[in-house]
Amino acid sequence: VQLVESGGGLVRPGGSLRLSCAASGFTFRTYWMFWVRQAPGTGLEWVSGISSGGMVTDYADSVKGRFTISRDNAKNTVYLQMNSLKPEDTAVYYCAADRKFTRNAQGPREYDYWGPGTQVTVSS
Repeated sequence: VQLVESGGGLVRPGGSLRLSCAASGFTFRTYWMFWVRQAPGTGLEWVSGISSGGMVTDYADSVKGRFTISRDNAKNTVYLQMNSLKPEDTAVYYCAADRKFTRNAQGPREYDYWGPGTQVTVSS
């Protein structure tokens, strides 16, 4: 099983980035997918989740209206489009999978699968 995030980098405040997470080794289309982040010196923060078929999405209040989660089950990939980025969005972003919906931010042991993360830095 693998989850591999990509698309992170350095962006100026107000800019945009699109993260991708490519999944393999499990039946992607049957899993909820999530993004969880960890800012420097802080704990994990649940960011967003999307249902197995993509019809249901949920967001943390801190990103609602700025971030959009989506998935392509034909490509076994989940995305996070991040617009109007702020310095406080700086974090390592992790992709995670679980058979059920959760807003858990306790870490990889609380999810079925967890990726290595990609760094997003928002700075001028």
